[in-house]
Amino acid sequence: MIHLQFFARYREQLGCDTEQLPWHTSFRTMGDVRQHLLARGEAWQVLSEPRIMCARNQELCALDTAIVDGDELAFFPPVTGG
Repeated sequence: MIHLQFFARYREQLGCDTEQLPWHTSFRTMGDVRQHLLARGEAWQVLSEPRIMCARNQELCALDTAIVDGDELAFFPPVTGG
């Protein structure tokens, strides 16, 4: 099982902040999980942003970061500062 978290406007647009996703052998990276979510349809396209930020087990990472069953994965939009 993978524990998913969505933050900021992703949470608002998807209408959920957490989800439990059954592990699948095709999940090798954060990007694989994102592709799985994008395949769900139009609402999920919010996760297609090229500069999407993500974390694995509460540590910032890239979409090519390897994952394993039981990980906590988070997706959040790029942050801006001033």
